[in-house]
Amino acid sequence: MKKLLSLVLALTMVLSLGAIAFADGPIALTVWGAEEDQTYLAERIEAFKAAYPDQEFDITLGVESESTAKDTILTDVEAAADVYAFASDQLPDLVNAGAILDLSTVEEALKSVAGKSLDDIKAANVEGSITAATYNDTFYAFPFASDGFFMFYDPDYISEEDAQTWEGLLDAAAAAGKKVGMTLASGWYNTAFFNAAGFSTSLNADGTTNMDWNGTSPDGYTGVQVVQAMQAIAGHDAFMAIADGDISNQIAGGDLAAVISGTWDTALVSDTFGEDYMACALPLLTLGEDQVPTRGTVSFKMIGVNPYAENAGWAVMLAEFLTNEESQVARFEAREIPPTNIAASESEAVQANKGVVGLTEAAAVGVVQSVGGKYWDPTASFGEQIAQGTIGTDEASIQTALDQLVEGVTAAVG
Repeated sequence: MKKLLSLVLALTMVLSLGAIAFADGPIALTVWGAEEDQTYLAERIEAFKAAYPDQEFDITLGVESESTAKDTILTDVEAAADVYAFASDQLPDLVNAGAILDLSTVEEALKSVAGKSLDDIKAANVEGSITAATYNDTFYAFPFASDGFFMFYDPDYISEEDAQTWEGLLDAAAAAGKKVGMTLASGWYNTAFFNAAGFSTSLNADGTTNMDWNGTSPDGYTGVQVVQAMQAIAGHDAFMAIADGDISNQIAGGDLAAVISGTWDTALVSDTFGEDYMACALPLLTLGEDQVPTRGTVSFKMIGVNPYAENAGWAVMLAEFLTNEESQVARFEAREIPPTNIAASESEAVQANKGVVGLTEAAAVGVVQSVGGKYWDPTASFGEQIAQGTIGTDEASIQTALDQLVEGVTAAVG
């Protein structure tokens, strides 16, 4: 009976979204966003209020990281924020839990008040972000930022030629008495080496993950070859395996000549390496006799609406406002976050930003990751083993480690 009542409530809310009503009293809304975005969001919320001066709003802003949004929301969907930011890889779980609104149900409301159709919104943003915001052919969220990792380097120690390959990069850093930093104990980062060889992961309808890393890729490389290449990198005197979440601290420490990170560290890199710092795609990886691009993860950040929002129509309006061209430009100016809005991306300021250039280069060969919840712990543990050198270098030991990894990642959910 409880499930039936919840379904009826959800359907009632969806059917009420054909138009947005201006009320005599304040419209109450809650918004969750990253801690780093609180000042920016507060300013944009005030701008939203100013855009609709005939309506009073009571908007509460709370802190929730895009990386953990799904876990918090799914704890109690009905108690979660009306409007929330999240990372694109969380969309399938949010949809399957009934925690995010199908935007096609509110298109008439958007047209009537904001004057925008879903096609307008899709056309305004880069294609990859719209694909990431779509699940089972249904559009669920408003994208606002590109995300991913690439390489920063200090040109005082690393030349453009050095930065082209892992061998050249590490040797140059060693000659300068410096380090090259990267997180290996994370499936977000270490998948880049397997992507380079043509391996992949994918998400099944039941939440389990497909992974082929312990076999032979469509490109003809083996998982063993990839691990051997990773071991050569991790075993180099100039390589620094950085704990997940500690990259910023290590950049500030001053020991690095190059680091694998993202636009969130652009300002810190500029302060540490100097304003002449460089940013580019990851170095080429040597597999046997070949050198192939190390292909990092590309993802997007977006804003969704809780279908249980009491004022769901206005929640959609706010979500759209917080992700429109003006808001994406304001976010870039505040935090140097690469926009997905095409017009915002083409601005002179964005094009002149080295971090954005580095992300763009990396994204050109990058891979959008699609995995289930069982993916993260085994891949983090596997990366840590490589960082610590606890996997034997012989083929049998590597194959055993890969088989164990795939067994853990592809395990049944529940």
